[in-house]
Amino acid sequence: MRVGVRTRSLSKPRLEYVRQLGATDVFVDHADVDEEPDEFNDRDAAATLAVGRDAIPSVAALEAARDRVEEAGLTLTGIQSLPYSLYGDIMFDRDGADEALEQITTLVRNLGAADVPILGYQWNPRGVVPMRTGTAELRGGAEGTAFDYEEVDDPDELAPGLEREYTEAEFWEHYEAFLERVLPVAEEAGVELALHPVDPPVIESMCGIPRLCRSVENFEKAMDLVPSENHSLKLCLGCFSQMGEDVTDVLRTFGERDQIGFVHFRDVVGTVPRFHETFVDEGNFDVAAVVETLDEIGYDGVVIPDHVPKLTGDTDWRHRSRGYTVGYLRGVIDTVQSDSS
Repeated sequence: MRVGVRTRSLSKPRLEYVRQLGATDVFVDHADVDEEPDEFNDRDAAATLAVGRDAIPSVAALEAARDRVEEAGLTLTGIQSLPYSLYGDIMFDRDGADEALEQITTLVRNLGAADVPILGYQWNPRGVVPMRTGTAELRGGAEGTAFDYEEVDDPDELAPGLEREYTEAEFWEHYEAFLERVLPVAEEAGVELALHPVDPPVIESMCGIPRLCRSVENFEKAMDLVPSENHSLKLCLGCFSQMGEDVTDVLRTFGERDQIGFVHFRDVVGTVPRFHETFVDEGNFDVAAVVETLDEIGYDGVVIPDHVPKLTGDTDWRHRSRGYTVGYLRGVIDTVQSDSS
């Protein structure tokens, strides 16, 4: 079990800092910041790897990024996620879906050729529907993002650009078609696709858009639609915590299915319809119990801090808060693994 980071920047100072923290793995974020809430951006990323619609990195570009990361003593383990601009037409079965599918399959092939093993993705129109509605004050005046369903202006109003409400059956059909096209390519390329929950979860539909990946049951359905050893979860502990699930049970469920690609390690206080993000050591679940469960199920992949609070004087990427979280996780993991051995 290793601790990694997500970062848009692959600059030498950023990679040196990550290595100094003792992290080992890097997931590069796509370059499109427009669809992200301001609180989660990394706008200072001058040196990055562009991934998006009409911006599919070549094998050479991926190899150059991999070499840059390896020169810092780290491993380029994957792409953190795809931007909505790349998969949105597929989700809604619009004109442009075939072109988007071709670009995604090209990306998967290129990742395989460059020995970058994981492609994270989500089926969630980020930037189209509200993800957070405000902030919450945390210990010492730190700040975390918050969501309150009652503060969403009109959750039944159609999202911009939509002419009608979509049904869940339609969205499952579109999603299955995506998997049928992409997973065989992933299997051939040796690349693992890792699916992230919708955030916030639980809610069945918002702004006319079904939210498929909102529950444990729906994740099981998503994994079973087109069975493949190259399909897994980007298992976001924070999202399952927002659902009100016992995250150790979730880990055992998908651990037994061998479907945990990598883990987003964050937590919240509260559950849908009202919650706020917080420090990793102050949320709904017991961090040590979660790490013990990961150890028990034999998880040998990467855990990464996902969203982290905003500390006074922090940078856009949250160097201070991210550094704290990496150190905290490394300490808990070392303790648990030392005890178990």
